[in-house]
Amino acid sequence: MYENQTENIILNRMLEKVPNDIDKREGSIIYDASIPAAIEFMLLYATVDYFIKNTFGDTAEREFLILRAKERGLAPYPATYAIVKGECTPNNINISVGTRFSYDDVNYSITESLGNGQYLLKCETIGIIGNKPSGKLVPIDYVKGLEFAQLLEVTIPGEEEETTEDFRTRYLNSFENQAYGGNIIDYKEKVNAIEGVGGVKVYPVWNGGGTVKIVFMTSEYKPPTAEFIKQVQTKIDPEQNKGEGLGIAPIGHIVTVEGAKNSAIKIDLNITFNNGSFIDYKTKIEKVIDDYFLELNSKWQDTQVVTMERYENKGIIVRISQIESRLLDLKGVTDVEHTKLNDLEENLTLDINALAVRGELSG
Repeated sequence: MYENQTENIILNRMLEKVPNDIDKREGSIIYDASIPAAIEFMLLYATVDYFIKNTFGDTAEREFLILRAKERGLAPYPATYAIVKGECTPNNINISVGTRFSYDDVNYSITESLGNGQYLLKCETIGIIGNKPSGKLVPIDYVKGLEFAQLLEVTIPGEEEETTEDFRTRYLNSFENQAYGGNIIDYKEKVNAIEGVGGVKVYPVWNGGGTVKIVFMTSEYKPPTAEFIKQVQTKIDPEQNKGEGLGIAPIGHIVTVEGAKNSAIKIDLNITFNNGSFIDYKTKIEKVIDDYFLELNSKWQDTQVVTMERYENKGIIVRISQIESRLLDLKGVTDVEHTKLNDLEENLTLDINALAVRGELSG
């Protein structure tokens, strides 16, 4: 805002105020006395510019954005630890809570027994690093009788601290949509704040008066596990006390929690290459499509528009033009045409609670 208020501009402006019958040349008393003041004024303008920038939510740096958001009762979502499900054989051995295992560069410790040789384990390192694929767990502590241990799935994904821009968007949106007393925005905010949740859709009065359905995905933009759904259900409206207000839901709200579902999409491609065949490029093509679908899934929650003026719910739209243009960016691909999604040469709109995943791929 004050970028043009440099030392020389301020100095010249100061000297213009001095009568012309006084020596203002470089080296004169008035000139030498004005230079230090001009420098200080320049620094003052820079300070004022920095202050103004950090006064407003749309330009403030993270530190000051957090202070500003406190006035709205908001704070960045903190980083969280991944919770995974593991299995140990034989399934009749008793492994105590706190027993530690390693997987590559991270360690996990048992927090709960699920029975039949299965356990929940918490990653000891915070963040997404604990969201490992299924694989072998190596015991750190000695477990008598243990034959094999493996990580089955990520139950609750670990998350990094909310980014500045995501937090800024949430802060600015808080002025447009007011959350109160169990309205849709209130449910969205409170469910999104649960560790591992990455997106939410809320359906009021879905099964009669007082009923609410919540559908959510994980922070990895995937369908949640049955254990995760059960945990969210308990936090929102416990099954054994539905409607009694013992969870986040207000008294009288009977809430049903479900997970988003994957929708496998069959893709038929007609690609021309500089050299080679479809098989040679298949891995790169799969990655391009998977990255596009991940981008779509990350915005799944946004397909439900809720404001004070309107309510609209749509499904993810998979666009052929996007797939073809991204594939054309691959080195070696010269043309892509007549792409089909689920055997039709047209854009595909998924069910309102569906996430896009790659199904059968041919080319």
